[in-house]
Formats: sequence, C-alpha cells, structure tokens
Amino acid sequence: MTAIRSNILGLERNGIGEVSFLGLGRKDIIPLWFGEGDVVTPPFIRDAAKRALDEGKTFYTFVRGITELREAIAAWASRQSGREIDVGRVTVPGAAMMGVQIALQCVCEPGDNVLIISPMWPNIFQAVIGSGATPRFVRLEGGANGEPWTLDMQRLFDSADARTKAIFFASPSNPTGWIMSEREQRAILEFARKRGIAIISDEVYTPIVYDTPAPSFAAIAEPDDDVFVVNSFSKAWAMTGWRVGWLIHPRRLATQMAELSAYNNTGATVFAQYGALEAITNGDDFIEWQVDRCRTGLEIVENAIAGNNRMSWSKPAGAFYAFVAIEGMTDSIAFAKRLLEEAKVGVAPGIAFGPKTDTHNDRFIRLCFFQDPARLNDAMERIARAL
Repeated sequence: MTAIRSNILGLERNGIGEVSFLGLGRKDIIPLWFGEGDVVTPPFIRDAAKRALDEGKTFYTFVRGITELREAIAAWASRQSGREIDVGRVTVPGAAMMGVQIALQCVCEPGDNVLIISPMWPNIFQAVIGSGATPRFVRLEGGANGEPWTLDMQRLFDSADARTKAIFFASPSNPTGWIMSEREQRAILEFARKRGIAIISDEVYTPIVYDTPAPSFAAIAEPDDDVFVVNSFSKAWAMTGWRVGWLIHPRRLATQMAELSAYNNTGATVFAQYGALEAITNGDDFIEWQVDRCRTGLEIVENAIAGNNRMSWSKPAGAFYAFVAIEGMTDSIAFAKRLLEEAKVGVAPGIAFGPKTDTHNDRFIRLCFFQDPARLNDAMERIARAL
C-alpha cells in the first residue's frame, strides 16, 4: 500500500533525459539535445540583475511579478499581437513551465483530458499526467521528405469529448517548427468557445521565425476568453537558466493568479525579474542577432540534409530545431545512443515527443541548430558519417 498517486509513480524519465544522462559533462560530446543554444545571456541583461542584487532586491515582492516587468510585458505583447493587452492579464509566476502548471490547475481535474497537438515537448504531456488528467495526442501530418507539417482540424475536433478541458499546442512548435495560421487559430477558438474548452497556447518561440510570422492567440482572444498564452525569456533572450516566464490569462482570474503564484512558487526570483525587465525593454537588437545566427544554423542543417539521402525533414518555419527523419530507423532512442557513443553527438530521440506508441515519431531525431556554425558543421558531418 502507498499513498503516492499512481500517475506520479508512473512517470518515467523521458527519452531526452535517458540519452543525455549518458553524456552530460563529457567534453568529447557536441550536445545538440536540449532546447538551448551555446550563447551566454548577454551582458546588458546580466548587469541589470547584478545591479538589482547590489541594490538589495532580495526580498519578497509582488507574487504576480514586479509592476515594471508586468507593464513591460504587456507593452511588448501588445506590439507583438497588434492588440492592446491590459497589464491586469499578465502574471509572472516563475518559469514558463510554472505558467503551464498553473493553467492546467485552472482547468483540469482527475478524469479530464487535454488535447495535445504533437509532436510535443515531453514536459507538457507529463505535466498533464501529473495534474491527474490524460493527454490525448493529435499528431500533425507530414514532416519528412519535404512534406509540410499540417493539422487535420476535423480530427482535432473529433478527439474532444465531454471531459476535454483544454487544447494545448506550441506555435512555433518544439520540435517541428510548425506555425499555426490565424485561420486555424480562429477555428479552434470558435470550437473551444462552443464546447467550453480552454486553450493553452505556448508562444515561447514567437520571436524566432524566418519567413512566416507566428500570430499570437492574444490577437484574437477576448479578455475573458478561457485562453492562456504562455511565454518565456528563456529562448528569445538566451535566459534558459533564469527561469522567468509569463502568462497572459483571462482578465477575471487576476485574484486567482496571485493566489496560485503564491501557492506554487511565491513568485519569480526578484533580481532575475530585473534582468528580464532589461531584456524585454532593450533586447530587440539581441533577438535580431540571434535570429540571424539561427538562420545560419538552419542553412547548415539544410545543406547537410540535402547532401545525404537518408535524412529528410520539413524545413522549420520557426524555433531553432531540426526534426529530422532518418530513413530505415525504427528505434530513435537506440539510434541516439549510438550517435552519442560513435559520433560523439548528442541528439534528442523523436519518440520522446509523444506517446511511446507513436511509431512515426520514432523515425525522427531532434537537434538544436542555435550553435556555433563551425561546431554545428562538425556535428552534421559526424551524423552523416554515422549513417
């Protein structure tokens, strides 16, 4: 007998962790497995956090985030979406993953389910399981041999039932780089309103796009729609270790967001918020530089794939990942482990991005191309030789 919930006991290390655990800290490995590049947070952001520390900003503060940061986020989101976002809808509870957890707490009870457009970063569906709900995967079609990733809207809607409480997706997507169109957004919003289903839109990679802009759900949702827009400083400003993100949430939940932030995390780290404030206020030039660097990495991977008849993909429209199909591969974890030992390159196995029964995902690996160009070229050459 145990008091521990069965869905918690059933949580396992995901495929990314299983592979990376074997090579973390090894100097001979080129690590492309995690969702971060090799660029340190820029000095102007670090200096702002240092100043906050030196000024003694180490005490409790507003659990929804310092006012200046929330105001700056509201202004940034208004510019990005083309629609005014009231600061009362912005909460900074800690990391973006904390925002996901709070959104799930708002809508899910044991026995409910959440529709997840996959392939999807594993932390998301594991968080759904941890909440007591069940993830229902609706997989994008395509993705190999140049076929674009596409969403079957009818299949998505048909997957919902009376216990469906939310639809979760990321646009731009981790790992595919797929971007949801405004037309698709409007159709999902109309469906969700009719059925009383919440929308959780992960927009962490919105600034990192190439030829196709990534529309924000904040542009079309009304202030009291059951829509949660999740964003983060981790990717666009190279702040993965800072653990600061935000939620744009229904206006009527301001009080509840303060309470949930307090119960879960007592708010984000105070001095880190001042670094985040500097990032979102003065970081546009850095984002532009980062996107250019990502574009270079994208071209390196594109050329490597074009020169190898066993690799194919659907070129990503956003984010900084290549989700690469390997012809003849049926066990992506075994393949990733072999790459680690033989080629000394760390990649994420495709099976990690959905249920273990998804044989389509098992044909893919994911790698992060926000890397030093010379090192990325070396990694792609090693992968090609291993094939």
